[in-house]
Amino acid sequence: MSTKPRIAVIIGSTRDSRFADKPAAWILELARQRADWEVELLDLRDFHLPFFNERSSNFWAPSQDPNAVAWQKKLATFDGFIFVTSEYNRSIPASLKNALDQAYREWIRKPAAALGYGSTGGARAVEHLRTIAIELQMVPVRSAVHIMGADLMKVHPMGENGPISAIEDHILPSARAMLDDLDWWTRATIAARAADAERAAA
Repeated sequence: MSTKPRIAVIIGSTRDSRFADKPAAWILELARQRADWEVELLDLRDFHLPFFNERSSNFWAPSQDPNAVAWQKKLATFDGFIFVTSEYNRSIPASLKNALDQAYREWIRKPAAALGYGSTGGARAVEHLRTIAIELQMVPVRSAVHIMGADLMKVHPMGENGPISAIEDHILPSARAMLDDLDWWTRATIAARAADAERAAA
């Protein structure tokens, strides 16, 4: 197992008109400024996941759909995750929930951070995401980024459509705190998983 953390930034929305690309690009660049991380963007549009239709979670039985298996194999290469999520009717997008359901083993004992956006900064979606992450045996970190209200309207296409830099002074402190949390928990869980593997091999 690599000691250099591999972090995935996952875009949770697949809508044609999604706003997610702008904040995802921003948090991706910020994460890549950490020279001791390897960071990659994962766009759910690229994985063509079906609605979950397996006999069970892959914790209990191997998945049969090749796209689901490809998704699982990709997730297995990462040590931590940053989810970029909108809020749809007080929760995460169905596309993101489906992507979470399409794996299980690959999430276990890995940390999850979130950037949410919406009228309330995606707060309810992020809270729901944390609950799902706990059930998947992940480690949701406390700090998160929330883009909301007037800030959202400054950067959203339905508002002024400005760059994220226009609101960066408002969200950068929380982003840095989130990435610091993610770094600590990623390194802690890498070490713990490695120790588990050593004990299992003994």
